[in-house]
Amino acid sequence: MGAVTVNKLGEIRISNEVLATLAGISAISCYGIVGMASKRATDGLVELLGSDNLSRGVKVTTQGNEVVIQLFVVVEYGISISAVAQNIIDTVKYNVENLTGCTVKKVNVKVEGVRV
Repeated sequence: MGAVTVNKLGEIRISNEVLATLAGISAISCYGIVGMASKRATDGLVELLGSDNLSRGVKVTTQGNEVVIQLFVVVEYGISISAVAQNIIDTVKYNVENLTGCTVKKVNVKVEGVRV
């Protein structure tokens, strides 16, 4: 469906794919992130995605103008996972709200792996 913003001049619809791409770009720019992860449904393996597939490591659900974002990431070894996750949450929330005008209700970070 996507996020919908209505004003006196009309309405703006932003697709979930656009929101997912914005969230993926914002997350990958954070320090300590190796990349986005995608779980293969067939065997449960975690696959590290390249920069062209950033939206595949993101799940977006919308209800009206509120957005809930789930990010599946791989972090770098030796860095505090909680600090990286908090940085991702703050950065993604700020960027998505600033660029789209939508309200980000929640950002969930799921660490799928650690890489050296």
